Amino acid sequence: MRQALRALLAVILLLLCSLPATAQQAGRPPVVAPTQQPVGSPPQAATPTAVPADAATDAGSTPTISKATPIGLRDLSPWSMFLTAGLVVQSIMGGLAFASLVTWTTFIAKFFELMLAKRRLGNALYAAADTRSLDEALTALRRDKSVMRAFVGTAINEARLSADIDNEAGIKERAASSFSEITRSESRRIRMGMGVLATIGATAPFVGLFGTVWGIMNSFIGISKSQTTNLAVVAPGIAEALLATAIGLFAAIPAVVFYNHFSRVTKGYLELVNRASGAAGRQLSRDLDRMRAGPIRRAAE
Repeated sequence: MRQALRALLAVILLLLCSLPATAQQAGRPPVVAPTQQPVGSPPQAATPTAVPADAATDAGSTPTISKATPIGLRDLSPWSMFLTAGLVVQSIMGGLAFASLVTWTTFIAKFFELMLAKRRLGNALYAAADTRSLDEALTALRRDKSVMRAFVGTAINEARLSADIDNEAGIKERAASSFSEITRSESRRIRMGMGVLATIGATAPFVGLFGTVWGIMNSFIGISKSQTTNLAVVAPGIAEALLATAIGLFAAIPAVVFYNHFSRVTKGYLELVNRASGAAGRQLSRDLDRMRAGPIRRAAE
C-alpha cells in the first residue's frame, strides 16, 4: 500500500514539473531536428535549414509569383535617336535638316519677291497704257521700280542715239535686241533660287537613303558582335537608320512642290514682262512715226 502511494506521488510530481516546460515551448517555433550522425563520429553542430519568412504559406494557399518590371527602356524619340546615331548618319541628318531650312527660306523669299514683282509690273502696265509717247510714259513711271521703266528708258535712249539715222527699221531692230537682253536678265533674276529647290528635291531622298544604308550596315555589325537577334536590341539601330530617309523625304517633298509652284508663277510673270516689252516697242514706233510725220507736214504746208 505504501509503495503504491509513493508511485502515485512520483507521477504527480513529474507531471507538475513538466507543465512549465510545455507552456514555455508553446510560443516557440518548432525546432528542426538535427541530422543524424553516424555512431562514433565527432559531434557537430546541427545546421537547420533556413526558410525565408515570406516563403512560409499555408498548406492550401498558392505561392505568388512576382513579375519583373522592365527597367532601362531606351528612348526612341527623334532627338534621342539623332544623338545616339553614328557620326556619318548624324552628318547626313544635319545636312538634310539644313537643306530643309534652305527650302523653306527660299520659299518665303521667292513668294514675296514674285508677289511684289507681279504687282509692280501690273501697275506699271496700267499707268503706261494711256500715255501717248515715251516721254509721257517715263513721267508716269518716275516712281516705278519694275522692269517696265527699264524698257521705256531703253527705247528713249535708242531713239536719242539714232536721231540722225533715217532708218526706222534699224532703230526698231536695235530696240528689240535691247528688249530681249532685258527680258533674259529679268528671267535670270526672277528664277534665282529655283535651282536650289530643284537640287534639293532631286538629291535629298538619295542622301537620306545613303544614311539609312549606312545605319543598317552598322546595326548588322552590332548584331554580329552582340550575337543576339533580340528585337529590342535590333530595333533601335534600324529606327535610327530609317530616320535619315524620313528627314530626306521631309526636305525633298516640299522642295519639289515649291519648285513646281514657282515655275508656274514665274511663267505668268514672264508673260507680263513680254507684254511690257511690246508696250514699249509700240510707244517707240508711234514716236518714230510722229518724228517722220513732222517734216512731211511742214513740207506739205
